Order: sequence, then structure tokens, then C-alpha cells
Amino acid sequence: MHTEHIHKRAYTEQETAAYIGMSRSFLRQSRMEGHRLNRTEAPPFIKIGRAVRYLKEDLDNWLDQHRKQAHLSYGEREHA
Repeated sequence: MHTEHIHKRAYTEQETAAYIGMSRSFLRQSRMEGHRLNRTEAPPFIKIGRAVRYLKEDLDNWLDQHRKQAHLSYGEREHA
């Protein structure tokens, strides 16, 4: 029997939390509340029926957007 390695494109909430290093509660809360001032915006998600999924390319883009290019200033370090 020939089996091919399948690359997943859509991740579950649990897989997404592990992939981006955040908690499942962060993902749930940010989906329910939307973007709030002074809170990290959650990655985009899709719904297929009742199932919530996150696309790998969206997660990679989200991670890239949160990359810091320079050292944190003194004020940012206190809040990190």
C-alpha cells in the first residue's frame, strides 16, 4: 500500500496554539472579543460549519508581523 505524506494546511485550535506558542484560551477569547486596545490581535481564522480552523499561511504571516526588528526600548521591556 502506497501512502503519501500529506501536509496540513488547516490547523485545529489545539494545533494552532502549539504552533504559535500561545494558549487555547487566548485564541478563544480573542475570537469572541475581537481586537481590543493594548491586546495582541489573534491570527485570522475560518469556520467550516461549527469547526474553527487556522490556515498555516495565515499563522506564518501573523508570526512574521509580530517579529521585532530592534531591541525593545526601556518602557517596552517593563511591559513585556
